[in-house]
Amino acid sequence: MPGENLTRDEARERAALLSVDGYEVSLDVRSAVGEENGPGPRTFRSVTTIRFRCAEPGASSFADLIAPSVTAVSLNGRDLDPGEVFDGSRILLEDLAADNELIVDAQCAYSRTGEGLHRFVDPEDGEVYLYTQYEPADSRRVFANFEQPDLKAPFRFEVRAPEGWRVWSNGTGELADGVWRFAETKPISTYITCVVAGPYHYVEDSYERELPDGTRLRIPLGAMCRKGLAPYFDADDVFLVTKQGLDFFHEHFDYPYPFGKYDQAFVPEYNLGAMENPGMVTFREEFIFRGKVTQASYEGRTNVILHEMAHMWFGDLVTMRWWDDLWLKESFADFMGAFALVGATRFTDGWITFANRRKAWAYRADQLPSTHPITADIRDLQDAKLNFDGITYAKGASVLKQLVAYVGQDAFLEGARRYFKRHAYGNTTLGDLLSVLEETSGRDMAAWSRSWLQTAGVNTLTPQVLLGADGRVEELAVVQEAAESHPELRPHRVAVGLYRRTGDGTLERYARAETDVEGARTVVAELAGAEAPELVLVNDDDLTYCKIRFDETSLATLREHLGALTDPLARALCWSALWNLTRDALLPARDFISLVLRFAGRESDIGVLQMLHAWAESALVHYAAPAWRETGGALLAEGARRELEAAEPGSEQQLAWARFLARVASTPGDLQLLQDLLAGSVTIQGLEVDQELRWAFLEPLAAHGVADEKALAEELARDDTASGKRHQVRCLAARPSAAVKAQCWAQVVESDALSNALVEATISGFVQHSQRELLAPYAEKYFEAIERVWRERSIQIAMDVVRGLFPTTQDSPATLEAADAWLAGHEQAPPALRRLVLEARDDLARALRGQECDAAAG
Repeated sequence: MPGENLTRDEARERAALLSVDGYEVSLDVRSAVGEENGPGPRTFRSVTTIRFRCAEPGASSFADLIAPSVTAVSLNGRDLDPGEVFDGSRILLEDLAADNELIVDAQCAYSRTGEGLHRFVDPEDGEVYLYTQYEPADSRRVFANFEQPDLKAPFRFEVRAPEGWRVWSNGTGELADGVWRFAETKPISTYITCVVAGPYHYVEDSYERELPDGTRLRIPLGAMCRKGLAPYFDADDVFLVTKQGLDFFHEHFDYPYPFGKYDQAFVPEYNLGAMENPGMVTFREEFIFRGKVTQASYEGRTNVILHEMAHMWFGDLVTMRWWDDLWLKESFADFMGAFALVGATRFTDGWITFANRRKAWAYRADQLPSTHPITADIRDLQDAKLNFDGITYAKGASVLKQLVAYVGQDAFLEGARRYFKRHAYGNTTLGDLLSVLEETSGRDMAAWSRSWLQTAGVNTLTPQVLLGADGRVEELAVVQEAAESHPELRPHRVAVGLYRRTGDGTLERYARAETDVEGARTVVAELAGAEAPELVLVNDDDLTYCKIRFDETSLATLREHLGALTDPLARALCWSALWNLTRDALLPARDFISLVLRFAGRESDIGVLQMLHAWAESALVHYAAPAWRETGGALLAEGARRELEAAEPGSEQQLAWARFLARVASTPGDLQLLQDLLAGSVTIQGLEVDQELRWAFLEPLAAHGVADEKALAEELARDDTASGKRHQVRCLAARPSAAVKAQCWAQVVESDALSNALVEATISGFVQHSQRELLAPYAEKYFEAIERVWRERSIQIAMDVVRGLFPTTQDSPATLEAADAWLAGHEQAPPALRRLVLEARDDLARALRGQECDAAAG
């Protein structure tokens, strides 16, 4: 991997020297079917013509290409020796002219890791499917180019594919004489070019809109998936939210969708949630639901569709100059996705999900030792790969939500409109955005930027309530704190809500004040004289990005009456705050689990309920004292069974509790119930045990030695599909056998035979917290292997291994010491690798503090 890296300094030098006029890329993927092409990786032919200018004739530079071999290189009509100019990742270009033409004929490798041109063989019918995934720098695995976001250019693609296939790219395409030829794109960055090819199931529709100038905009729409998923493909709903999003963004952006058609492909073995290739968005196919799911899953898919659509403007039309300003596209897309979700679709409670789920991701990332400002310091491509994190996405979106409150929605959107028109098809930095926001809002954006975009860490806001002799509020203040490592105290626009129980026992807000919190302590004068509150909720309505704490009275109220809190957003904020208290070792894990068991059954928002399930499980396996885990697990399983039986038949809550029971089942009685539900000897009214739920039940049965290899083979025979194969691999890896664990370790760490999806499934099954003793030998092996894995494997697979196999099940000071010893002994290891180990080490240290807190409560 080091040879494939590109530094920011190199990119700046090349951008100062070169400008690109256009690409012509010809791919021949007929080799995707049929026999292998001999020893080594399966390859396809890639011929690229690049026309570019050089500001300093006679200078040298380089093009990027990662390929097994290069057949020919021609620069300005001169044939170059590939053996001399190509080193496996770069093509040396010397003595450049003012105007240049580079032609590269190469044999590029199909990918099995989701990077570059990924090739998937469907086990169900043997059909082959191809798609590309490039971000941040994998288009060089498919064609020669200048792989950095600020060297934009128009692209023309042509593809020769097997007979009977269809091919898609960013532009519209036609088949003639056996070649798919695509219309030239607008100037775009290399990482958002795209090719999808194969016998995909394809559905068409169209979108029309009258523009302000009286012209009519028509956008052809398409949606596709593997043929095996066609029976489950609800393309009508995909098109519905697509049209709602296009309406919303046209109304607010005043800039017509600029890329012609709008195809959306749901593809197999995808590493990401989705990718915003203009005109050809790709999604992971798990967004096509093979079984019954809750509305939270549909809301999540809709949010991703809208997030990618927002990128057509924030990211594709206007692109960051370098990955330092990744937030210019990802933070905006994350915010605009939620903004459009609430404003344009049926998911009008989307801000609850944002407050509860997205912000939890941000809070965790912002407390890691690797936290960074939203505008990050990205030294190279490996840094960039790791920066697609909770800060760049969710914290950035949260800060933009705060910015909208700060400058006003109208000023914010007018700034966006000017930004698009001023920088269309160009590249920008932070200053370009701040300048338009200053124009439209009249506010000084420099101070806001310094506090919110250029410093790291999360502030904590805690209420202080002083009651007078009359029992009313004499003074209410908000205390702001920051971690010693990141001491910035930021300005916050917050709402403070006061809550009391009413005559019917519900917990209702009776007073609210908005205020600007600045410095260490801010008095909220508007609430003086109010009746004494039972609950004070700082950051009510979720206006700012912060962790909130409670005063003693408020915490006591939540312990007894959290379920009585009627406002779903306020309830979600309280749950989030209680989870942060647990992670910060201020609330014992058993207390959090008790609150979930007591009040989660009354949670009306299905997304919040499913988040509570995930947090409760995490509290048990990470933060609960080891001596209490068995008791806690039995309590969670008992509670899950109770709520499953009490839930309305056929409801989303019933399904959520059934899935949660599968995750926490451990006693013979729990496992027998899962067996009986699988066999049909026991039924629960309204609960349909479909194929996806069957696999969910089988994993704990496999992990506890109840379902053996034969049972899993029989289940695969019922579901002999790509999805079924991934489930089976995960369940096989979960079995409590030393031989099984050794085989899994060898498959993932010592071999590159598995595809990315099967690596992910194997790791997921391998790591079972109920098998701590069985996994103990792999802690030492992990630290011995990771540097070699990082060196030898693709960065995506290396990240999966380093993150997924860190010995979290060995949660002891000894493991912490082993991580510290590795870090101390590998100071020269790649910074991205050290970051992953440092993050996992920090999670482990946090878990040990939580366990100590929980043990003290026992």
